[in-house]
Amino acid sequence: MISTTIDDHGIAEVVMDNPPVNALTVAGWFELADVVRGLGENRDVRVVVLRAEGRGFNAGVDIKEMQQTEGFDALIGANRGCFAAFAAVYECAVPVIAAVNGYCLGGGIGLVGNADVIVASEDATFGLPEVDRGALGAATHLSRLVPQHRMRAMVYTSAVATAAELHEYGSVLRVVPKDGLRAAAMEVAEEIAAKSPTVIRAAKESLNGIDLWDVKRSYRYEQGFTFELNLSGVADEHRDAFVDKRETDTKK
Repeated sequence: MISTTIDDHGIAEVVMDNPPVNALTVAGWFELADVVRGLGENRDVRVVVLRAEGRGFNAGVDIKEMQQTEGFDALIGANRGCFAAFAAVYECAVPVIAAVNGYCLGGGIGLVGNADVIVASEDATFGLPEVDRGALGAATHLSRLVPQHRMRAMVYTSAVATAAELHEYGSVLRVVPKDGLRAAAMEVAEEIAAKSPTVIRAAKESLNGIDLWDVKRSYRYEQGFTFELNLSGVADEHRDAFVDKRETDTKK
């Protein structure tokens, strides 16, 4: 599901590969968190490239797993797993470059929004379909990618933004053809890896220290509303409709 390599330049490459849509299970989110955090603690690593195989970068949590699990264990696990993975990317001691292909949805936005640099393929799209799934979350991270009012419209309508649009906003560094995505990400990584690792690690810590967002607290606040929606029963109806591929009852 998660593979890792480290080259001679100190570039760590983390690849998500969980067919069919790269939606991560509870275990997958915690695994990703452990991998990224561990790489930051490895003094031989100078920069991390996070990318994915398949049709898209990340489709968020595995809703089927959640609906097939009795009680709230999977729901709580997914929330804690996403929190851990997003925090691991943000707090990784070295810069994290997200190389985004295809769709980047839900939890994918949390990863990318907390990354240091984003490179995207021309076919990449970014969105939060949480409202359609009876949930909330990662608006914190979407706010780091698009302007405030665009973010609100995207949350309310579940609309997506293209890589080209995010490039215009300045949140995506480069937009490249799909077959050149990995090379483009590695090119940026090599430039960072060529710098003093001591200085780069200090730069990462200092930039986090002056950040206007408290991303962990902000995201945790959002998660509280997801729990409320689950207790109300609305969320289950939305997730069941998604799994059953039917229209959602939106009377409530």
